[in-house]
Amino acid sequence: MRDIDTSEIEEKLTGLIREAEYRLTPGCEKALKAARGEETCPYARFALDTALENAEISKEGVYPLCQDTGLAVVMLEIGRGVRFTGKPLSDAVNSGVRRAYSEGLRKSVCDPLTRKNTGDNTPAYIHTEIVEGDEVKITFLPKGFGSENMSKLYMLKPAQGTEGVIDAIVKTVEEAGSRPCPPVYVGVGIGSTFDGAAYLSKKALCRDVGTHSEREDVAAIEAEALKRINALGIGCQGFKGDTTAIGVACEVAPTHIAGLPVAVNIQCHCVRCAKGVV
Repeated sequence: MRDIDTSEIEEKLTGLIREAEYRLTPGCEKALKAARGEETCPYARFALDTALENAEISKEGVYPLCQDTGLAVVMLEIGRGVRFTGKPLSDAVNSGVRRAYSEGLRKSVCDPLTRKNTGDNTPAYIHTEIVEGDEVKITFLPKGFGSENMSKLYMLKPAQGTEGVIDAIVKTVEEAGSRPCPPVYVGVGIGSTFDGAAYLSKKALCRDVGTHSEREDVAAIEAEALKRINALGIGCQGFKGDTTAIGVACEVAPTHIAGLPVAVNIQCHCVRCAKGVV
């Protein structure tokens, strides 16, 4: 067994939040630059130039990438050889969020009914998995709600198959239009349960833009969905350009014989995610 004081988790997470809020993921930045180089619409080129300029300014660490600094989604892969000491793990995670968001980041978490702000961007939404090893892998995903509000969950019939999955992905992006600040990154969860598919779609967004599923059939879904989305012609910020999405990432898990859950989680062009290990 390896003892890990949860204060180490707090410290690492605080740093990851600082990293994610001020820097696009490498794959996202590369994809936006590629889209700019291929764009034929002058208005969309202007919007892509602005997005890339914004990213460069944000790297200085003064202004976050987006004014919506997001709801904190924290994913923990906990090695079964780990034994935690110190404060409860959830307390450590929320302390890390509280510390980082006190440094000039917008606090966006509120009660769903009274709308009263919690004041420190907590609670974080924590997902845990037990894996082999004696380390803790931490993934921080700040989820803005301009894109989150455009996300959807479908309970398809098994007979709808691959075409039904692709149709659901494309339909979600088409109906979202310009509202999630395209070009978007699309995370898709296929299978599991009503709630499990949604979690898979969040995990998919944590894959860097430009990566593909190791399963050929799943990679084919990603490629076809991306092709059809970009054929919609929505373009950057809705300016009718060539690139409406910079990527589609799918994660898959077994499901019940009677179901085909599909969750489509939209991320704006500002793809933010940071990962670390304790």
